[in-house]
Amino acid sequence: MAFQRSHRLNLLRLVVLLLVALAGIKFLFRDSFTLELHKHVSKDSGFWGDTGDIVQDIIPQSQILEVPAAKIIALKQKQQVPRDVSATEMRLVHLDLKGAAPRVSYLEQVFPLLSQLGANGVLMEYEDMFPFKGELEILRSPYAYSEEDIERIQQLAEQHKLEVVPLVQTFGHVEFILKHEKYQHLREVERFPNSFNPHVPDTLALLKSILSQVIEKHRRSTWIHIGADEVFHLGEGMDSKNWMSHNKGDVGTMYLKHIKEVLGFLTAQYWGLRVLMWDDMLRKISVGALRESGIAKHVSPVVWFYAPDFEAEQIVPFLTKYVESGFEAVWFASAFKGTTGPAQAWTPLSYHLKNHLSWLKVMQAVPRLAPLRLQGVVLTGWQRYDHYSVLCELLPVSIPSLAICLQTLVNGGFTEEAKRKVLDVLGLESVQLEQSTCEGRGAFPGVEIYHMVEQVNGHLKESILKALEEESAIKGWFSPYHRKRQFGNPRNMESFGSKVLKLHDDWESFVRDLHAQLDRIYFPDTVEEWMEENVNPYLDQLRDLVRDYRAIIRLNGRPKAA
Repeated sequence: MAFQRSHRLNLLRLVVLLLVALAGIKFLFRDSFTLELHKHVSKDSGFWGDTGDIVQDIIPQSQILEVPAAKIIALKQKQQVPRDVSATEMRLVHLDLKGAAPRVSYLEQVFPLLSQLGANGVLMEYEDMFPFKGELEILRSPYAYSEEDIERIQQLAEQHKLEVVPLVQTFGHVEFILKHEKYQHLREVERFPNSFNPHVPDTLALLKSILSQVIEKHRRSTWIHIGADEVFHLGEGMDSKNWMSHNKGDVGTMYLKHIKEVLGFLTAQYWGLRVLMWDDMLRKISVGALRESGIAKHVSPVVWFYAPDFEAEQIVPFLTKYVESGFEAVWFASAFKGTTGPAQAWTPLSYHLKNHLSWLKVMQAVPRLAPLRLQGVVLTGWQRYDHYSVLCELLPVSIPSLAICLQTLVNGGFTEEAKRKVLDVLGLESVQLEQSTCEGRGAFPGVEIYHMVEQVNGHLKESILKALEEESAIKGWFSPYHRKRQFGNPRNMESFGSKVLKLHDDWESFVRDLHAQLDRIYFPDTVEEWMEENVNPYLDQLRDLVRDYRAIIRLNGRPKAA
């Protein structure tokens, strides 16, 4: 009896041991499978592309933008995907820092807003705001960010789940480099600082140094953008003409040769770093030349188009070309500001919303172009057309436009849900799209500047010109001739003097407040430039009038000066 009980006990122990062993094997197998799945997803999909790829397998892309957020979350949980994105894998907000670069303290307020509105990355076009050092220190702006600032920007981005993608121009739009005498010998055309001469060995050596310094300070980043758009005058330099003659090549093959060299450096030195480039120069190059170059293995084109109303059929030919050329993924680039005129001060809301609605139509066409897939969207916010141009709309002025455009992408249209989100997040009562105005005090970063620039844009010039050109007493008794000869009748001058002096005092008080608000967000050079371009041309006329008025009325009607 004791033997049988002992035997049963041993059998029970054996069964328990077998169950434990099986559980352990299953656990180890599961971890191994999860690790391999993670590696596979990371390799194929990249930063925050995971959810988009998995959802794309379940729902046709043409319908994916219509899926409610709750359903996307449910799918995400079912697939156990770790990151939260909606239909479009990545939505980068472009910060063009070659003009009006904000202080980091302002970015501390803006980054959480971007995340709240649906962005999951920022495209940082530093240009001369990067803290270059050593031989490259000459490229730095006097107000360039410090190394600590660059680190702080990345910490902020990480805190708010934003991928930082640095943009370094590597062919065209390199005026901030080629304006310096030290680098003038690298110009494609000696007279113009726009584009590199790709045949001078120093060009690639310089680019390697620039790229290395930027990448070293962005070790968290998994992407880099190499620009390469609008390479003006390429092929016009003597070195290029000689190269094309000796190699029986054209501008396209010469362009690709330089891009291959840049990509070759990046792939050799920074394995796993994914590369973007603007696509406009590729549009002109044949499929055969693109395929032969092999660049499709190493870079994704960013197709940009900023017009308000366009059809998918205008973009599909470019996408078809890229499929045939071997590209597996593309990005799209819209605009939330900075594309309606080089001196535009106020952002036209309807214009930029229509641009994003047009891009949604293109997104619906992408599934027809399989295996090509959409990897992300860049919402560009140009601050200058180039290094030498004046400032476009300031970022605080454009935040309503950015909110509308981001939410339009998130919701697949400017739906009622999108409108509510914009108003709630920005603290507004309503938005008038056609008038490009917002009602309500607002509660977004820089809202004070938004309202003040609205006053400048809508009333400063108008009120001053009305006083100077429509006031009959000024035209009759205080004309430019009177002011030049320093004579006037105090009786007639007093008829308009109080009105002019009050207008002057009101605007001077307003401008002092505006200056203080701008100083909180921007460096002194930006404040000076914006005031010179948008305020002083009109206010100076009023200042001069008041100065002459005060001087001449003290003369008590004396004879005119000789």
